[in-house]
Amino acid sequence: MNIAYTLYRVSTKQQVDKTKDDIPMQREACHEFADKMGWTIGKEFLEKGVSGFKVSANNRDAIQDLKAAALNKEFDILLVFMFDRIGRIDDETPFIVEWFVKQGIRVWSVQEGEQRFESHVDKLMNYIRFWQASGESEKTSMRIKTRMQQLRAEGSYTGGPVPFGYTLVNTGRKNKRGKDVHDLSIEPVEAEWVRDVFSKTLREGYGSFRCAEYLNKQGVKTHNGSKFQSNNIIRMLKNRLYCGYMGSGENVSPKLKELQIIDEMTFERVQSILEQRAVKYDKKCEVARMTKTKLLLSGIMYCGSCGGALTSMGHSETWKCKDGTKREAPRPRYVCYHKNRKLCKCDGQTTYVAYKVDNIVIETVKLMFSHIKESPDEAVLKRNYEKDMRGCKAKITKIEHDLEKEKKKLTTLENEVADSLLGTSQYSPELLNKLICQQSDVIRQYEADKETIQTEMANKKRSMESIKPMYDIFKGWADEFDTCSLERKKMIISQLITRIELYRGYDVKIELDMNYRQFCDNWDIITNTNNG
Repeated sequence: MNIAYTLYRVSTKQQVDKTKDDIPMQREACHEFADKMGWTIGKEFLEKGVSGFKVSANNRDAIQDLKAAALNKEFDILLVFMFDRIGRIDDETPFIVEWFVKQGIRVWSVQEGEQRFESHVDKLMNYIRFWQASGESEKTSMRIKTRMQQLRAEGSYTGGPVPFGYTLVNTGRKNKRGKDVHDLSIEPVEAEWVRDVFSKTLREGYGSFRCAEYLNKQGVKTHNGSKFQSNNIIRMLKNRLYCGYMGSGENVSPKLKELQIIDEMTFERVQSILEQRAVKYDKKCEVARMTKTKLLLSGIMYCGSCGGALTSMGHSETWKCKDGTKREAPRPRYVCYHKNRKLCKCDGQTTYVAYKVDNIVIETVKLMFSHIKESPDEAVLKRNYEKDMRGCKAKITKIEHDLEKEKKKLTTLENEVADSLLGTSQYSPELLNKLICQQSDVIRQYEADKETIQTEMANKKRSMESIKPMYDIFKGWADEFDTCSLERKKMIISQLITRIELYRGYDVKIELDMNYRQFCDNWDIITNTNNG
C-alpha cells in the first residue's frame, strides 16, 4: 500500500475566509484522487496565507517537515492539487520537486499528473511549468501594485493604519467582495493637536521626545490607545498627507484640499528642521538641536580665538546686602571647552557671562530687524528679476547670432575637404584639418557659454520663486521678535544666524545665513564690540 502525504496551500489570508476557503476544495480533490489511485493518505500539511512566490521553501515549515519525512522514508508519494502549491519560484521550486524525486518520492498533481525526471525533456518541462507559474505571480503582483498606485493617485484610501488627525467614513459603496468602502476624513479635535505639534516644532524648537511628552501630559492618545512616542511624532511630521497629498514617491494624488491640515510652507520648513537635526554632531547644524535650556545661544556659539565650541555651564553668585542678608542668583556662563580642558593654546577668555553675551546678540538682531523696511518689496524684486532676465536673453541672442556665423564658417571649411584631397584647394589637408578643429573648438565654446547663461537664468528663476516666502518669514520674525518667548527667540536666531564667534572683551562676530543676507544690505557679517 502506497502512503501519500498531501500539501495544501493558499497564498492570502482572504482565501482562508469561510466563504472562499480553497483548502477544503484542495483536500476533497486530493482525497478523491488518492482513492481512485488506491493510495492511503497519511499526513496532511496545510499552509494558510503563505505565498509560494514570495516565501522561500527554506522559510516554509511545511516544506521542511516534508523533507524530513522524506529522508526518514515515511511516505511514498507527495500529492498536491496543482504543482504550484509546492511553490512559484522559478529558480527554486523545480529543484525542490527534483529533490523529492531523488529521495524516491513520487510527486503527483491531481490536475497535472506525475512529474518525472526520466529524460532531458522531463527536466525541461518541470522547469518551464514553474517558470510559467512564477511569471503569472509576477503579473498578478504587478497588476495589484499598479491598481493600488492608481487608487492612491486618485486619492482613494487603500487600507492600512489611519494617521492621527484623520478618521474613516463610510462612503455607502461596496467593493467586489461586498465589504464597505471607506474614505479618509479630517477629525477636527485631532487635527488641532497635529497643528499644535507642527507649531511647537517650527516656532519653539520642540524635539520629537518633547512633543510626545507634551501630548501625553494633555491626555492625548494614539489611535490604538497608547501614549505617544518619539517615533509617532517623527512619522507625523514627515507625513505629506497632512498637506493634502495621498501616496508617496511618484504615485502621489493631486492636492486634496478636504484632507489638508498643514500648509505646505510650514511642512517644508519643518522638514528642513528635521534634516538639520539629523546632521551628526561633528557636522554643521543650522537650527537649534533643542530649546529646553534657558540660555539663548547654547549650541551655536564658538570661541573666536581657537574656533572650538562654547559650552554652557551652570554658575551661581552670592552677595551680601546692606541689611546683612545674603542673596544668591544663577549666573550661567559660556565656557571655551578647548581652553577649559587645556586641549590647545587659546588666547580667548575661559568663561563669559551668559546674560551679557545674550543681550549683545539680542540688541544686534533687534537693530538689524529695525532696517527691515529698507528691504525690497515684491514689486522691486520682480523688477530686478525681469531686468536680469532681459540681460540674459540679450546675451543669448548675441551668442546665437555669433554661433550661426561660426557654424557657417565651419561648413565652408568642411566643403573644402574634397577639393583639398584632390589638390584643387588653397588649403592643404593638414592645414584644413587644423582649421576645422579650431573652428569646432570656437563653436563648442559658444555653446558652453549659452548653456552657462541658460543655467544662470534657471537658477535666478528658482531664486525668485523662493525670495518672497523667505522675505515673508524674515518680516514675520522682525514683527514678533520683541514679544516672543525665549524658546521662539532661540529658534529664530538659530535659523537667521549661521555662526556666532566670541572674543576676549566680549567682542561678538555674527554671520548671517545666506538665505537672509539679501534682505540686510551691509549686514553679511556683524561685529559688535562691547567692553562691558
